[in-house]
Amino acid sequence: MRYRSRVTAPAVLIGSAAALTAGIPAHAATGERTAAGRARSAAPGPETLGDPVFPGLGNDGYRVSAYDLDLVWDADAKTVSGTATLRITTTTALSRLSLDALGLDIRSVRVDGRAATYAQEGEKLRITPAKALAAKAAARIVVEYTADPRRTLAHTAWVPTPDGFAVCPQPNSAHTVFPCNDHPADKADFSFRITVPAGLRGVASGALTGTETLADGRTRYAYRSRSPIATEVVQITVGDYVVKNRPGPHGLPLRDVVPSARAAALEPALALTPGIVEWIEARLGAFPFETYGLLPCNSDDPKAFDFTGLETQTLTLYKPNFLLQEEKKIGSHMMHEIVHSYFGNSVSPATWADLWLNEGHADFYGLLYRYERGWPDSLGLTTMEARMKATYALGDQWRKDSGPVAAPNAVNLFDSQRYLGGVLVLFALRERVGQNVFDAIERAFLARYRNSAASTKDYIAVASETAGEDLSGFLNDWLYGTRTPRMPGHPDWTVNPASSSFAAPHSRRGGHHHDNSATL
Repeated sequence: MRYRSRVTAPAVLIGSAAALTAGIPAHAATGERTAAGRARSAAPGPETLGDPVFPGLGNDGYRVSAYDLDLVWDADAKTVSGTATLRITTTTALSRLSLDALGLDIRSVRVDGRAATYAQEGEKLRITPAKALAAKAAARIVVEYTADPRRTLAHTAWVPTPDGFAVCPQPNSAHTVFPCNDHPADKADFSFRITVPAGLRGVASGALTGTETLADGRTRYAYRSRSPIATEVVQITVGDYVVKNRPGPHGLPLRDVVPSARAAALEPALALTPGIVEWIEARLGAFPFETYGLLPCNSDDPKAFDFTGLETQTLTLYKPNFLLQEEKKIGSHMMHEIVHSYFGNSVSPATWADLWLNEGHADFYGLLYRYERGWPDSLGLTTMEARMKATYALGDQWRKDSGPVAAPNAVNLFDSQRYLGGVLVLFALRERVGQNVFDAIERAFLARYRNSAASTKDYIAVASETAGEDLSGFLNDWLYGTRTPRMPGHPDWTVNPASSSFAAPHSRRGGHHHDNSATL
């Protein structure tokens, strides 16, 4: 059941631009006539960005340049009082625009300082400004709201804990935490202010910019990102935390946010991060953000979130008990998660059909890290070639049950096809062009699309340009074909016939399941 929040402002939407311009006298000045013309040409913005996997996600007609989130945690009521300020630039004249929002009790909406009419329908917050917005104009939207992290919704990013909360927005749930244009193609700068009672700490993606003790004993923590963030990898958390700082390679500050009662037990896992950063920097270049660290969530509830780790930007969310295991049980997946800082966070997917770029790369390097150390994988294999041969044999079956690697739907988005299937594509590319050219492709792609979003088509173009040959046919066959192509350099490898009785490796939370990673 979809949730519809209370509407405390007038709920009647202004349905046409004519209502905004009615009553303008015939003798209006030239400037007024021009403004009236802009208003008459304005129309409601499309409530979609046309994503092939989540067509209802995101909104067109504008782009967001910055979010400022001011959140106050009420530990007694266990609710969040929020003010979200969005700075946008319109791409067309708008009589109405929409934000993604679900489960938020909206108290007020202002556009450029003036009260706006608004209503919530399904997962959209429809906003009609007092005056239509011209094309290519800057605007400031302020939404005041209340949220209950424990509210039951069709899907949610909230992870309630005994002492506060964390968030896990991927892929389509950031708008249960704050109203937003919830699509990775519309990345923006973020600043946060989190006010908490004494004894608790608020933490968010980015770097700490200030701490203020208020007169009533509460503390306000301020954070700002130096790089844009996609809404699906924002992290905001409140709890009884200790922040553990340590130096990383090449001066990178490392920051772990750890439940106080778990800090000592988790230290062996936290101490692995500097070596993991050093290994991946040697292959993909300097770490792309201002800091990195781990956030072991303060919850042992098996239903708190249905994955092992989530790559929220600068601060990876983990199930805490996973990190209590020995290094050979956790190191490969820790590498998987940090690789997302490059593929997924620094370079976001242009659409959710491009998820293989995230998960395929994360598993590719996570498995390389495992095999270099001689750690057997879940099949007992100890080399990339052996794992790829086993995966290759399943290729037609996975294409039959989960679709081609770069053609998922909302049900099979996080199937193994996007993880190991993506690894198989990268392995085939490396076999085709050689290690040196492959490494050059990876770095060129990351450099070209840093702090933005990129598509599968973009990756193919960079690969062809860097290799000095047209690889579009080769990669399109691997990414979109219904049959598994021949593996370069391995003419003896065979593909098992697809069977109609095979159970596809579907996710177990309607798309929010990362435990299909081969690094676990």
